[in-house]
Amino acid sequence: MDALIPKRMFFTRGVGRHKEMLSSFELALRDAGIEKYNLVPVSSIYPSGCKMVPKVKGLSLLEPGQVVFCVMAKNATNEPNRLVAASVGCAIPADPNAYGYLSEHHSFGETEQKAGDYAEDLAASMLASTLGVPFDPNTSYDERKEFWRISDKIVKTTNVTQSALGDKNGLWTTVLATAVFLL
Repeated sequence: MDALIPKRMFFTRGVGRHKEMLSSFELALRDAGIEKYNLVPVSSIYPSGCKMVPKVKGLSLLEPGQVVFCVMAKNATNEPNRLVAASVGCAIPADPNAYGYLSEHHSFGETEQKAGDYAEDLAASMLASTLGVPFDPNTSYDERKEFWRISDKIVKTTNVTQSALGDKNGLWTTVLATAVFLL
């Protein structure tokens, strides 16, 4: 049996609002363009040799009903004006034969920038710890990011993040951020 190792991945995100929580999630999936697939959440390893592709390219390689593996962060609220965020961070090692990390972060009250930086930092911290790159978790993310950049062990960090304010009339507001794997 062939191993199910993704060769490509793309990021997407979405937001949905509805009086029913499940329907708001469905609308967030639609906004992200991934409502037509049977999504299977997986843990957070970025496979060695996996290539990031644009969302449009990734979606063109999928068929409705297809089973699709993904790393998904989601959050929801029905509290008016409550800020919600969902983010997937990614850290890719410089060594193309090594695996990287993805992280999921779900928060309340964080801006899109703050949530995205946090998720990116989580992924980079996990990767740094497996690569033996020393770091002080008490330093700021910007300091650690600069240190990782000059260590030549981590080549790229990025994130996809979606935030939204809860609907002013109390509708469910769902946000999601997803890394979609393509076999």
